Amino acid sequence: MGSASEQIIVPLDVPGEGEAIALLDALPQVTFWKVGLELFVSSGPTLLKELKSRNKRIFLDLKFHDIPNTMAGACRAAGRYGVDLLTVHAASGKAALMAAQTAAAEGAQASGCEPPRVIAVTLLTSIDERSLSTDLKIPVALTDYIQQMALLAQESGLRGAVCSPQEASLLRRTCGDDFWLVCPGVRPTWAQKGDQQRAMTPAEAVQAGAHYLVIGRPITQAADPAAAFAQICEEMGG
Repeated sequence: MGSASEQIIVPLDVPGEGEAIALLDALPQVTFWKVGLELFVSSGPTLLKELKSRNKRIFLDLKFHDIPNTMAGACRAAGRYGVDLLTVHAASGKAALMAAQTAAAEGAQASGCEPPRVIAVTLLTSIDERSLSTDLKIPVALTDYIQQMALLAQESGLRGAVCSPQEASLLRRTCGDDFWLVCPGVRPTWAQKGDQQRAMTPAEAVQAGAHYLVIGRPITQAADPAAAFAQICEEMGG
């Protein structure tokens, strides 16, 4: 997977292009950036082009969840941007997941880009076992549900999943080493958990089997973002 710095994906969780550019300038050592819903809705592909011009890797985290035809159209369009990772919800079902995978590759091919690795969101890390049972009325253990969503994604042709680091070791055993695990909910010991209910330290998450770690506020909201990023890399061992 490369060095510790290459395993960290930093979210551009800011409202607009100006704030995003400021973060890119403040953290030139970051190689992998996440663009989520807020920034993509406000800035669209403009920011993606800026990232590509800086030779950065892109995690387009839009978490598509719709009927197969709509999923295919959205993923085909996303594939044209040359992004590296693209998220869809596993709960959208096998037909939609298969359509998403095929369409993303088609979009990339049409633009002469490498196809993105489409990965499935198993369960949002803000949802704990009580919320799964009480709010969503899903009467299975949280780990069983996450395992089933990952297996569904793999059976549908997807090549990875988003999961809490607490489920990484289970999914690594279940899905194998070639199935990438991207883990939000990662917080160094000196940072607050925020709204992540199933958090783990960066070193613990990698040891559990995570390929990539999504680490946002401990870096982007630090008094010195570059120093915070360097400290996390050091704690991970490189």
